[in-house]
Amino acid sequence: MLEYAPIFLSGVTVSSNLVSEISYQLSSEACEEALTELLTLQDMLRWSISRMNEAGLYFGHGTDNSRDDAVMLVTHALHLPWNIDNDWQNAKLTRSERESIITLISRRINERMPTPYLTGEAWFYGLPFNVDERVLIPRSPIAEIIAARFQPWLGGELGGRSGNKSVHRILDLCTGSGCIGIACATEFPQAHVELLDISFDALTLAEENIARHGLSDRVMALQSDLFAAADGKYDVIVSNPPYVDADDMNCLPQEFHNEPELALAAGEDGLDLVRIMLSEARKYLADDGVFIVEVGNSWPALEDAYPTVPFMWQEFEMGGHGVFVLTADQLDECAETLKL
Repeated sequence: MLEYAPIFLSGVTVSSNLVSEISYQLSSEACEEALTELLTLQDMLRWSISRMNEAGLYFGHGTDNSRDDAVMLVTHALHLPWNIDNDWQNAKLTRSERESIITLISRRINERMPTPYLTGEAWFYGLPFNVDERVLIPRSPIAEIIAARFQPWLGGELGGRSGNKSVHRILDLCTGSGCIGIACATEFPQAHVELLDISFDALTLAEENIARHGLSDRVMALQSDLFAAADGKYDVIVSNPPYVDADDMNCLPQEFHNEPELALAAGEDGLDLVRIMLSEARKYLADDGVFIVEVGNSWPALEDAYPTVPFMWQEFEMGGHGVFVLTADQLDECAETLKL
């Protein structure tokens, strides 16, 4: 967690970050100038984009550029939808509205706080989710696989079996905000979904998201160290576990250090948890089930560690990498290799 001392300027909270790695600071003088001289929504949007570019921020928590990031923050501060009509751009803002925008932009820059933490919301699979610093911000490419209903692996030709499979039980391991499991429950309205995580804080937020999407009758959140609370067989086991290796942890952009380290770091090669998952998954996977895991940049280390395992690496239209699929049959074939 970054430490910062707030500076109060005419109702605007300007964060003065104390971490030396962040060289650029949005000054009180710059904020006062904006508050005094700028008037319209377009003024504040342009100013926000300029200050973000000047600060050299990293974008990768729901947006990939300063304009989209600024739009999310400015419209949030004004209690407006992010896709507001352009006719509103010349609307004049009150002083208190401009103060609210400047406060958010200051935190985004001076704390390197990711935008979803500032707005309290992130989107995944086309659905909104509550987020805060208790959980990783949803951004997994697994959303594409869910939208494709886990085809062609689940009950399909590549799964080694024929026919369409009915999905009754899904396990989302290391669930965090619950976004993956809730997306699965939305895509498969007949399925019951279990969300497992070791963090009680994360599970509290996951339960908020279950309630937000009206899924309390089919989705449950349980505290669990990996598979400890799992029970029976699941048609799908899907996971976005911690997988960042030691080298990557040391060079992550500052924005990532606002996320819980428990949800990111996974040992020297990033595979501390994945090794355990590979050794135990088959016990909980149905005979015609699929096991889907994101390992991100640690995929070369996984290939090196298990050169004979036929990981099926996925390609994504919307970007992302490092997600493998294994069927139950493949886990059976590699049982000896996967033992710890």
